[in-house]
Amino acid sequence: MTDLLPSARSGGPAVLTKGAAPPAAPPQESGPAVARGTRRRLGPGRSLPFGRLIGPALLIALWWAASASGYLDPRILSGPGGVISTASDLVATGRLQEDVLISLQRAGLGLFFGVVSGVVLTVAAGLSRSGEYLIDGPLQIKRAIPSLAMLPLLILWLGIGEEMKVTVIALGVAVSMYISTFAFLTSIDSRYVELAEGLDLSRAQFIRKVVVPGSLPGFFVGLRLGVTSSWVGLIVVEQINATSGIGYMMFQAQLYAQSDVIIVGLVAYGIFGFASDAAVRAIERRALSWRRTLAG
Repeated sequence: MTDLLPSARSGGPAVLTKGAAPPAAPPQESGPAVARGTRRRLGPGRSLPFGRLIGPALLIALWWAASASGYLDPRILSGPGGVISTASDLVATGRLQEDVLISLQRAGLGLFFGVVSGVVLTVAAGLSRSGEYLIDGPLQIKRAIPSLAMLPLLILWLGIGEEMKVTVIALGVAVSMYISTFAFLTSIDSRYVELAEGLDLSRAQFIRKVVVPGSLPGFFVGLRLGVTSSWVGLIVVEQINATSGIGYMMFQAQLYAQSDVIIVGLVAYGIFGFASDAAVRAIERRALSWRRTLAG
């Protein structure tokens, strides 16, 4: 039988002649041996239901242990048992519920007006160069000015009533919403804008199909920061020229050295902050269920 000739094509696969030895196998690269089918885990792992409660529970356990062992002076910091007893007495008299409702109303109104204002300012600055030039600078300046520094001026303009308190909270929330949402909106890939222009989308369709999905993660980050800002602003305004609310209750307790009442107010602020942040997280997971992130 005639021998098979090798391929004459340059760079083509070699064709062996009859009886020729097979080519040697290419040398394998040296390196650490990795077992087939195994994979190193680099992520944070699976999330546990109510796992975020572990940290606060440990803090309460340490607080309880330090109080029971006598390391904490009850005149300086009351133990958990005394705080629970004081909270029960305040609930029985109706004082705690009244102050909590007033504080929630102030924080809720400030959060609502702040979120709406922040979103409107973001859209105006993010979709227009002239809007960015007019809006971004003043808001960056406001971010550098703490709300406490603006209190004298706001009191001069609005007095010491509820309008001033809600305005202080809303200003902090609006800045937090704007900074985060604007950053995500302006980081949308310009190719999506070109695609929307090529498809001849209207302004409303462009906002609904491109702007909203692209900036929604930033909106939720800003919302979480805004919720925190609302509670921080509430603490500030309720301890200055206030006659009701949790902050006023704490200020009155300070005058009479009632540390247990002060701790009750701090615990109430902490519970509201933790619960509101958890609610925003739950809404974020449902609204952004299409994303796969390290948060789970």
